[in-house]
Amino acid sequence: MGGIDKLVPCTVKLAKFIKKSGCDVLCVIDKQIPSELVEQFNEFRAFDKAFDSVVSCFKSQNLDLPVVYSPIAELSDYHDVRAYQQAAAKSLSRAIKAGFQSPLLLVPQSKIFSNAELCTVLGALEELYVPIQLREDVPEKKHRVANLSLMISNPKAEQIYKEALLLESGRFVARDIGVGDPERMSPINVEDYIKSIFPSLKMDIISDIDVLTKEYPLFAAVNRAASTVKRHQGRIIFLEYKPPQPAKKTLMLVGKGVCYDTGGADIKAGGVMAGMSRDKCGAAAVAGFMQIVQEQKPSDVNVIAALCLVRNSVGEESYVADEVITSRAGIRVRVGNTDAEGRMCMADALCRMKEIANERNLPDPHLFTVATLTGHACLAVGEGYSIVIDNSVAQQAGHALKLQEIGTSFGEPFEISKLRHDDFDFNCGKVIGEDVVQCNNAASSRTPRGHQVPAAFMIVTTGLDKHGLQSERPLKYTHLDIAASAGEYPKMPTGIPVIALAKTHL
Repeated sequence: MGGIDKLVPCTVKLAKFIKKSGCDVLCVIDKQIPSELVEQFNEFRAFDKAFDSVVSCFKSQNLDLPVVYSPIAELSDYHDVRAYQQAAAKSLSRAIKAGFQSPLLLVPQSKIFSNAELCTVLGALEELYVPIQLREDVPEKKHRVANLSLMISNPKAEQIYKEALLLESGRFVARDIGVGDPERMSPINVEDYIKSIFPSLKMDIISDIDVLTKEYPLFAAVNRAASTVKRHQGRIIFLEYKPPQPAKKTLMLVGKGVCYDTGGADIKAGGVMAGMSRDKCGAAAVAGFMQIVQEQKPSDVNVIAALCLVRNSVGEESYVADEVITSRAGIRVRVGNTDAEGRMCMADALCRMKEIANERNLPDPHLFTVATLTGHACLAVGEGYSIVIDNSVAQQAGHALKLQEIGTSFGEPFEISKLRHDDFDFNCGKVIGEDVVQCNNAASSRTPRGHQVPAAFMIVTTGLDKHGLQSERPLKYTHLDIAASAGEYPKMPTGIPVIALAKTHL
């Protein structure tokens, strides 16, 4: 993975360690300055009013070492722990640009944010990520630095160190899948990648076109044009982790893995197709979550995942608006726009999860969809924020509030949206012979409640509407729209919401 090389005990004197360690630059963030630098910092502040607001690089005479200083702005009541993550990332970025290869990061403590130290380390590790294709094609560039050392002034430093590596391993997997171009991470190549990293998980791969057409008809419609090209053919990959002890709860996650989205017959025009290889970041995040599950091995949590990997191609076999397709749950769906393929490719797998939960009478099941689903989400909450939408059962359990609180404390903030009857009315069929209309033919960003409506669609087309609060078998279901937080090209994929899900549910 290429991460932390050394954890320096807080009892070790900084100057003494530097002489022995081979570190070539000291990265300092926040204003918790080591005593050897206090005089020099005060001198700089005296003549540079911007010193505590911009990243700087200078030589420390006392330490005989270059220093990168990445300050954190004065924190208001509305800041969150991302201030520490971003400062750490900036410090590493500046050190790399200056040509240093062995940075030592001083990890500050915070009286405001309990997870500041862990998030600081995660911010540094995020900056060190190298895309999979660059690692493969140019091996000499597979690491951005030779090693990274940490100095953490906390009795739990070892725990923070280990936890950061565990969580980063999940984000690393999510970024690898998310960042791969349309060919490197085509459905078949994602399958190969998944096989290589999950030897201990039960795996079921559905790729036969006849099986997909019969059992996952909405997915098969999206896959129809791509299926004419062997290397682009879709597949649904089920993964399962079974705990060593009887499970107390079950997590069931479905990820949108649209490896490239042309828009289909309703083609994306005007240059907006660029960056659509990132439309698989929902499935990427689910895979990243399974990596943490595999490493953490929770003792009493059963986890089942479905990666819905498909290319929304355009061609003679494209599915088109006005087609009526019957879902796995027997719901007749009229297609409104082929660029609303995300809800189509996930719905039947979500239905299968519902069936598994009922057939196996799984304990305390909670179903999820994770997707870069709508432009409306980006418009509604802005870059860096995920949206959580609970059904009535999950809402009664207080799930969204819990996910929002924990996600924010680990630098992955959520905004909560609520389903209303209007969202279900929007999807109602308009004429005899159709039960549900997939969507209208306007962009989601121009559709009122454009990110809530798809959640209602998936509830109805899977039969989850029959598992509400008043039913014999209530089922929790949560939809996560990560279109605004997953990382849009040219920025790196973030791996969000891997950490928030792990910290909330494992």
